[in-house]
Amino acid sequence: MAMAAALQALAEAGLLPMEERSTARTGVVIGGGAGGMLECEPVFARYLETGADRMPVSSFAAFSCASSADHIATHLKLFGPRTTFMTACSSGATAIGFARDLIRSHAADIMVCGGTEPLCRITYSAFNALQAVDPEPCKPFDRNRQGLTLGEGAGIVILESLDHARKRGAPIYGEILGCGITCDAHHMTAPDIEGAGAAAAMAAALADAGISADRVDYINAHGTATPANDRMEAHAIERVFGNRARHIPVSSTKSMIGHTLGAAGAIEAVACLLAIERDFIPPTIHHNATDDDCPLDVVPSHSRPARSDTVLSNSFAFGGNNTALVLGRFTENGGDP
Repeated sequence: MAMAAALQALAEAGLLPMEERSTARTGVVIGGGAGGMLECEPVFARYLETGADRMPVSSFAAFSCASSADHIATHLKLFGPRTTFMTACSSGATAIGFARDLIRSHAADIMVCGGTEPLCRITYSAFNALQAVDPEPCKPFDRNRQGLTLGEGAGIVILESLDHARKRGAPIYGEILGCGITCDAHHMTAPDIEGAGAAAAMAAALADAGISADRVDYINAHGTATPANDRMEAHAIERVFGNRARHIPVSSTKSMIGHTLGAAGAIEAVACLLAIERDFIPPTIHHNATDDDCPLDVVPSHSRPARSDTVLSNSFAFGGNNTALVLGRFTENGGDP
């Protein structure tokens, strides 16, 4: 999935086939939550059947959490920086933020970045054991929500400095204006219910972008539909946006595609860029009853026509790993990258 998404993104960016001078300055940063577990399961099953003496060493090659980034870089002969992030459900967003920093520091001209997550039995069993999976389609921020719906997928974006993109006439969907990364330092799986770490990530992203909270037109919420996580995020948004928290559109695309874990932050960044380009706000479907603990405009049921020049995308993960991205509409007076 990561390879397919990378090829789609590179093709849409007008970068295929890649010239040799481009590959020397092109890097890969991928976020992934499960890293090799899907490939591990059949190999381990075969080990149980045949024993370790019948297992070739090559069987273990795909177990590395870096396997997706390695495959992309090797297949496309990309010689720039190559990194993998595993910060659970914020991995894809963290990868995009780090790729932005690599371009800013002139370590690369082009970065292929995002996240990927295939579903596997281990992942499903773990979330089921935590009683975090809703037997019905998930209902983010709904009073009757019971948990998340698991999904799988990959999201890849191509980052360049503005000068580099202009020189080659690249299509530009938007700009990364800011990134904020914090940690709750609270619990292995449960969020800090007061949302201090999540609020700090949003505030850091806004400060990095050099803009005030009043400039944000739409928030793509982490919105997992687990009772504690949605309540925490609503509190965190209120801490950052004050009274405006009840009026700014806040929706969860996980209601439509499920929680894609390590890929979620990247897929949601893509959704935000499309929302900016096409002047609409994605909905939160399956939302029927407002939760008094989540007094937000969740854009229920249907998308909404609206112009958004600045969007905040939240990714809050196990271990309290929080990443927030600020994405903006591209203008000729825009920043870098």
